[in-house]
Amino acid sequence: MPSPKQETVKVDLGGRTVTVPKGGLYDRYRMDTDLDEVARDPRVSGVDFFRELPKTRVDSPIGPTLTPNFYYRVSTARLTMLAPSRAIRSRLPRELAPLEVAPGLGLISVMFFRYDVCDIDFYTEAAIGIAVRPARHGKLGFFDLVAALKNEHLDSYVLSLPVSTEIAQVRGHDGYGFPKWVTGLDVDIDAQRTTARVANDAGGTDLALSTATPAQTAYPSGKRVSSLTSYTSLNGAWHSTLSQTNVLSAGTALVPRDVSLQVGEGRMAGDLRSLKPIRTIQFDVVSEGQLALHMPVPTSVHTR
Repeated sequence: MPSPKQETVKVDLGGRTVTVPKGGLYDRYRMDTDLDEVARDPRVSGVDFFRELPKTRVDSPIGPTLTPNFYYRVSTARLTMLAPSRAIRSRLPRELAPLEVAPGLGLISVMFFRYDVCDIDFYTEAAIGIAVRPARHGKLGFFDLVAALKNEHLDSYVLSLPVSTEIAQVRGHDGYGFPKWVTGLDVDIDAQRTTARVANDAGGTDLALSTATPAQTAYPSGKRVSSLTSYTSLNGAWHSTLSQTNVLSAGTALVPRDVSLQVGEGRMAGDLRSLKPIRTIQFDVVSEGQLALHMPVPTSVHTR
């Protein structure tokens, strides 16, 4: 949420009123952000990635908007865990199937995000996600699994997606169909340390993470672009949402031993426990990146 000293203005999103920072990017540009101005922000490495992604005006459940939503400076952390396929299937819609690394074993993830400079202003986010088979075909391809583990392309179904601001909640829930709510949510990621804490309704800890950041490697803009396809149901119809990440600095730790993940009480903790995680097999941190989040589009999903 904006700090108490931060002046805010009210804006309408598809009939919902939300507050945003006065003079912020959304207040001034309504998603049609001036890239030259963003390029002058010292937190942003450059905007070439976005100049090659023209925006399109579309109608959506939150009213007319421009897509994609641009995130000019982001940092992310993801714990990938093994979990029993039976537990995973109990939380998946019947149209989706887990991506299995071995018979009876699937992949789940705990993710934390910090969006420092964005079309809808600063916010933080966390997620419990399930890696699923791509909905475009019925058979699991070996390359789907390889691409998922290498972070080149993931297909996911999200159980929890708390955020720290109203506009992110309304856009994500009403516009995309994601299970979003607003809560206290701190995420700090740099080249040395990664910490995050999600508060529950009582102000206690839902989930918290504290660990050293894996050694980071720098990449030229556009050299390493990964993608994530998330499936949601909007008004009874399946949709897919594509996000593209321009990775600028990132690192991975395999089978990390010194990751402190506190599973407290709350919606995220309950979702994670329901998946019965076995062990963490990979810890990925992007200490600097950029992101383009497209509006959801209708998609066909195989009947399983």
